[in-house]
Amino acid sequence: QVQLVESGGGVVQAGASLRLSCAASGRTLSSSTVGWFRQAPGKERDFVATITWSGGGTTYADSVKGRFTISTNNERKNMVYLQMNSLKPEDTAVYYCAAALDRQRVGVRPGDYDLWGQGTQVTVSS
Repeated sequence: QVQLVESGGGVVQAGASLRLSCAASGRTLSSSTVGWFRQAPGKERDFVATITWSGGGTTYADSVKGRFTISTNNERKNMVYLQMNSLKPEDTAVYYCAAALDRQRVGVRPGDYDLWGQGTQVTVSS
């Protein structure tokens, strides 16, 4: 059974950095597209970033461009990271990793992905 597990969330002050990790069990992600989404209380799940493993193409939400970086671990082909710098209080949310298995296509909607992790909380205080 394939699962995604996020880690690395926490409570930080504005301006700090965090690195989130997404680990797949049961298979590699090297033939897939992996995305990060976030959901704040009472709000919809929003796109943050995505990467297609083949070619490494990336796409970011405007709100995180220049601050967040999505990357893969090319040695461990089941790991994807989200480096978050210059965090702001409005970045506070539960962050989810998602995979479009065996598809190499940019997706910015939750419906573009068919496997989700359980989420990790990121809280940024002012």
